[in-house]
Amino acid sequence: MFANELMADSHDVYLNRDEWALLVSVNDKLKKVKKYVGFANFNLLSLNDALFYARNYHKIGTFTKKEIAFIDKLFHEDPSQYGFYGQKTCENMNNKISRKDVEKIPYTGHFLFKGKAEDDYKSLKKDVGNTLILTSGVRNVVKQLSLYTNKIYNCRGNMTKASVSIAPPGYSYHTISDFDVGRKGWGHKNFTADFASTYEFSKMKKLDYIGMRYNKNNSDGVRFEPWHVEVI
Repeated sequence: MFANELMADSHDVYLNRDEWALLVSVNDKLKKVKKYVGFANFNLLSLNDALFYARNYHKIGTFTKKEIAFIDKLFHEDPSQYGFYGQKTCENMNNKISRKDVEKIPYTGHFLFKGKAEDDYKSLKKDVGNTLILTSGVRNVVKQLSLYTNKIYNCRGNMTKASVSIAPPGYSYHTISDFDVGRKGWGHKNFTADFASTYEFSKMKKLDYIGMRYNKNNSDGVRFEPWHVEVI
């Protein structure tokens, strides 16, 4: 789990013991915030609002100065040290997303940005069919932070392995444009390379109004994500 125990056998970068303890507590509090505000609302939540709810709801608990500093580190550090080379999409750790700029997609718990993203999704539903579903839309910094910390936790503190799967907070295109789609009834398989074998993906590849953000062997250092729709 810790750098001094595993680095001798790996070039991957791991959290140290103190960072691991902070990760566990931050990850736990973010999950409690999500439960408190609801899944859909959590997608749009700003960091200041998350800290406010934590302070004022005793079942969550106030984020400590060390926890906030750890969050700040995850947002501002250079992730290329972990093998992630994508561009930063959001410079403001307390980024706010207005409800008037997004549209909630029925029966999904997700939002899309009004304009090109929403139009692209509607066109996909028409051109690919109703078996195509929205699996992830707008993610503000807090939602991306939560996904990132949870991935690091599941990777036992391996920052390199986590950063291949989930963009660090501030680096996700979900914060400004992109969205994920899947095949109805496929569950977690929609977030694997298996999605590239589906009828839905084969139809999507023929469409010229969308792109694929993360092809195989992409320069960002991100795994192949055939489900990730690039809004162009």
